[in-house]
Amino acid sequence: MTLSDTAPTSAADTAPTDAAPTDAAPLEPALADGAAARADRLTAAGAAWGERIDARRESAHLTYTVTGRGEGAVATAIRAGRHEFAVDEPAALAGDDIAASPVEVALGALISCQVVVYRLYAHALGVQVDDIDVTADGDLDAARLFGKDESVRAGFGDVRLLVRLTGPETAERYEELRAAVDAHCPVLDLFRNPTPVTTRVEVSAG
Repeated sequence: MTLSDTAPTSAADTAPTDAAPTDAAPLEPALADGAAARADRLTAAGAAWGERIDARRESAHLTYTVTGRGEGAVATAIRAGRHEFAVDEPAALAGDDIAASPVEVALGALISCQVVVYRLYAHALGVQVDDIDVTADGDLDAARLFGKDESVRAGFGDVRLLVRLTGPETAERYEELRAAVDAHCPVLDLFRNPTPVTTRVEVSAG
């Protein structure tokens, strides 16, 4: 099964969409399409990507670039394409608490990517999903961050996802959907599997 029946033409066009948690305000009505409009978008996107990849396999190789600049105590102003947002820490971690923390943003990226891929594969598999709400919990031992215990991971030691779906299908169909999503979700893959990362520092005179 592929998504050829369910894509934008650039990496910028494939940026994931934020998903609002159950206790947050929904997206603006102008941005929240109904089921029919969503289906049309998914069909057009899948068809475009399928044709593009079939014509030239390398066209699926995307590179994303995000930049950030430190501001305030420990906050960061992030730019991703034409979008800008802040990341900060609470006062307990020297921040001003003007925005979500880096690890919260990471969990948010996981949630939003799950929503995108659930929509894609629900459409591809013909599984009706009316609403999606996702909760992510991550356990982190801050002792490594503060140099008090080098034996533990600096990042999450465990992450738990709870995906709540509403719809008329059988439990077996939704389990089929979950398996497809977990096999194809890019951010879930980032959390589950090692990814080569190189770091480099450039120093300029102050």
